[in-house]
Amino acid sequence: MRTEFHDNLDHLAGQLQVMCRRDRDAVAVATDALLAADVGLAEQALDLCGDLDVLRDRIETTAVSLLALQAPVAGELRQVVTAIQLAGNLTRMGVLTGHIADIARRRHPLTAIPEPVHPIVAGMGAAAVAIADGAIEVLGSGDPHEAAALDDQDDVMDGLQHDLLTAVLAPEWTEGISAAVDLTLIGRYYERFADNAVEVGRRTIFMATGHTHETWLSEKAHRQ
Repeated sequence: MRTEFHDNLDHLAGQLQVMCRRDRDAVAVATDALLAADVGLAEQALDLCGDLDVLRDRIETTAVSLLALQAPVAGELRQVVTAIQLAGNLTRMGVLTGHIADIARRRHPLTAIPEPVHPIVAGMGAAAVAIADGAIEVLGSGDPHEAAALDDQDDVMDGLQHDLLTAVLAPEWTEGISAAVDLTLIGRYYERFADNAVEVGRRTIFMATGHTHETWLSEKAHRQ
């Protein structure tokens, strides 16, 4: 019975990785859609996000079944409950990616990304892909050290968002209010995407150690 239970836990972990890979692929395509003003890529990104709710529902159904039928204890219980929470974070990453793709689609055939901020948005897209890749690795390994490192990648995104806001709010901005509004939203969506990836790491730390992110870091510092 316990072997079957742990097989189901492994299946949950695999499904979470599937969701995160979908988020990674979708945000990469959505970024390309923005930068190229390509409505076809925008639609492709939206399609990639489209069945994340279905994947989340499957994870939740499996988790609830395990809770009801297998009576998990201690670390096992943490794994099951955290899987439900992680599925929520991964779904939100897909929703945010959908918002990015929708701006590209809505602005077509015009571009949503004026040339002066093109490198910043490209950097935000690359940062989103990188932090999603990190989250995929963390979901596979369950390593709290790798999980904590996602915070450093989030700092990169925060810096790029600051650069974007600085550009659109500068007195010399000449691209118009509509573009500024869209870019502010785009920056926020990328930033929230990264925040949810960080939350994947923090939940993984709790799942692996039974401690919150802050407590685990504090204890780690005391041990060094």
